[in-house]
Amino acid sequence: MIQPLAYIHPEAKIAQNVVVEPFAIIHKDVEIEEGTWIGSHAVINEGARIGRNCKIFSGAVISSIPQDLKFNGEVTRTIIGDNTTIREYATISRGTEEHWRTEIGHDCLIMAYAHVAHDCRIGNHCILTNNVQMAGHVYMGDWAIIGGSSSVLQFTRIGAHAFISGGSLVRKDVPPFAKAAREPLTYVGINSTGIRRRGYTNERINEIQEVYRYLYLRGLNNNDALTQIELELPPSDERDEIVNFIRSSERGVMRGPGSNGERD
Repeated sequence: MIQPLAYIHPEAKIAQNVVVEPFAIIHKDVEIEEGTWIGSHAVINEGARIGRNCKIFSGAVISSIPQDLKFNGEVTRTIIGDNTTIREYATISRGTEEHWRTEIGHDCLIMAYAHVAHDCRIGNHCILTNNVQMAGHVYMGDWAIIGGSSSVLQFTRIGAHAFISGGSLVRKDVPPFAKAAREPLTYVGINSTGIRRRGYTNERINEIQEVYRYLYLRGLNNNDALTQIELELPPSDERDEIVNFIRSSERGVMRGPGSNGERD
């Protein structure tokens, strides 16, 4: 399964049925689990922990040293979950002492030329489309999707099931289930198509829409909107997820339609 023209450090731990194509490079302190395929000219650096049945395409660079001047050679990790695909020339940096690891969940798709910087935490079933540029310490919830050529500012959070249009500049937090587009980044509805595909009923979708009517369509500031949501809307997992996400935001959340500026 390992081609003779590949280089694998003798201290790397490679499962028996991993395929490593010619000219791939795998450094020491790397662990790769069963069923994973490493394409030609991919580079897997120290600290990488790659799960089962992943696909790492040609030219991808995994667990490179962080592009952070404060990094001082500390031992950190890049964790990649099972069944994740990383396409050509994507780059993923390992963590710093701030979080000690960069994490990508299972069943994710990182498309060509995307960059995931140090200490990012990406959930399960996420998609980063071609040429997404993600700065350090970004959080991305499960099932979220970022469109091509978007840039995400450091420490930004993207909620579960959110959808961000291609070419976006993500400077503020994007709440769960929301669709984001335009410049500056603006709420343009909920990701109803995505969550319907994942089994959400019309009733649950309508409940999520009602939460966002309070947040973005009633002219309320966030504190007043959240108070009214908790007083007037029945509790649900989705309602509470949105409320808790916005309450815990440090950057503030993206603007609503017709806003003069981004919300705090």
